[in-house]
Amino acid sequence: MDLLRFITAGSVDDGKSTLIGRLLYDSKSIMIDQLEAIEKQSKNKEQGEIDLALLTDGLRAEREQGITIDVAYKYFSTPKRKFIIADAPGHIQYTRNMVTGASTADLAIILVDARNGVVEQTRRHSIIASLLNIPHVVVAINKMDLVNYSQDIYNNIVIDYADVAKSLGLKDVTYIPISAVFGDNIVEKSPKLAWYEGPSLLHLLESVEVDKDTNLTDPRFPVQYVIRPQTDDLHDYRGYAGKVISGIYRKGDAVTVLPSGRTSKIQKIEHNGIEVDEVFAPQSAILHLEDDIDISRGDVIAKSDNLPKTTQELDVVLCWMDNKPLTTGSKYLLQINSRVVKSVIKEIEYKLDVNTLQKMDATAASLNDVIKVKIKTASPIPYDSYNDLRENGGAILIDETSHVTVGACMIQ
Repeated sequence: MDLLRFITAGSVDDGKSTLIGRLLYDSKSIMIDQLEAIEKQSKNKEQGEIDLALLTDGLRAEREQGITIDVAYKYFSTPKRKFIIADAPGHIQYTRNMVTGASTADLAIILVDARNGVVEQTRRHSIIASLLNIPHVVVAINKMDLVNYSQDIYNNIVIDYADVAKSLGLKDVTYIPISAVFGDNIVEKSPKLAWYEGPSLLHLLESVEVDKDTNLTDPRFPVQYVIRPQTDDLHDYRGYAGKVISGIYRKGDAVTVLPSGRTSKIQKIEHNGIEVDEVFAPQSAILHLEDDIDISRGDVIAKSDNLPKTTQELDVVLCWMDNKPLTTGSKYLLQINSRVVKSVIKEIEYKLDVNTLQKMDATAASLNDVIKVKIKTASPIPYDSYNDLRENGGAILIDETSHVTVGACMIQ
C-alpha cells in the first residue's frame, strides 16, 4: 500500500483542522477513547455536535485561541492508501511552519473560505507550494454551507485562483467545493452540491498518482554512513549506506563520487540485507564499489554519464525562519541531504512581495520573508536545481551556535 503525504494550508479559521478532523472521523480513523475525549471537550456537545478541530489542535494555546500555531501531524489509512497529514498554521506569523510541513508533501490542500475568496494568505501559501515544487494542489473551497452552496460563488473563486495558479506555474490544480463542518464532498459526494461533477476530496486523495512524481532518470545517492566492521569475518567489507533519492542503480554501473570526482564501478548492491541486482528511488541500500576510494558521509555517488552540478557558489531562494534578521556576511551551516558545510551569505538580491510577486530591493530578511540570495560554501556542493530535482535541490541553513534551523532553501 503506497503513502501520500499532504498538507493543509489556508488563512486563519478557514477550517483546516476541522477538515482533517472530518477526514479522520468519516474514515473511521479515530480511536474510541480519543473520540470520547473530544466529545467531552467540544463546546457544542449539548447540541450533540463534536468539535472535530480538537483532533489536531493539540496545543493548549491553540485551543484557547481557536487557531493552529504549530504543524500538527496525523496518520490514517483507508483500504486504498496510507496518509500522513500536516495541518499547517494559517496566521501570517507562522508561515515558516507551513514551509516545514510542506517540505516533504506530495500534495497541498489550500483552503479558501467561500465567504472571503482568495486572500493574502491564499497567495502566500500558494507561493510556498510553488517554491517547494509540490506536484499536486487541491483548492478546497470550504464553508459552502454559509453561502447556500452557491455555484456562482464557487465559479468566481475558481476564476480568481486560476490567475494565481497561472502566475506561479502551478501544474496540477483541482478545485473542490466542500463543507468540512457538515462533511459535504469530504468522503462522499454531497447532494447539496449536485452541480459539482468532480470527485470527493477523499476519492481524489486515494486516486492521485504519486509514483509518477518519483524521478527515476537522474541517479543520486548521498552517503549517510560508511560501514567498516573490521572483524575477522568481514575484514575487507566496505559498504556505503544511504537512500537512493532518485534514479536507478545497477551492478556494473560506472559511477562518480562527488565532490572529489573519483570514478569506479558498482561491484555489489545490498537491500534489506539481501544482495540484489538493482535498487531505485526511494529505496535504502548499501553500495559496494570495485575500487578503494576515500568516501565520507555527505558525498554523493552518481552515475558517471549523469552528474549533478558541483560548485561553491549557490543561487538560492529561501524562506527565513528566525527572529534574528538575515544580513549579508552572516555565517551558517548549510545542509543538503547528509552533507553539512560552512557557508556565508554573499549577497541579498531581492525580497519577494507575496501579494504582487514583485521583486523588491532588500538589505536584510526578517521572519517569514521569502528572498533570493547568493551563498558561498567552504567546500564544493553537489546539487541539482530544485525545480529539476527537488530531492537534491533542497537545503536548510543552520545557526552555528544554537543549531536551530533558520532558513529553508531552494537551490536554483
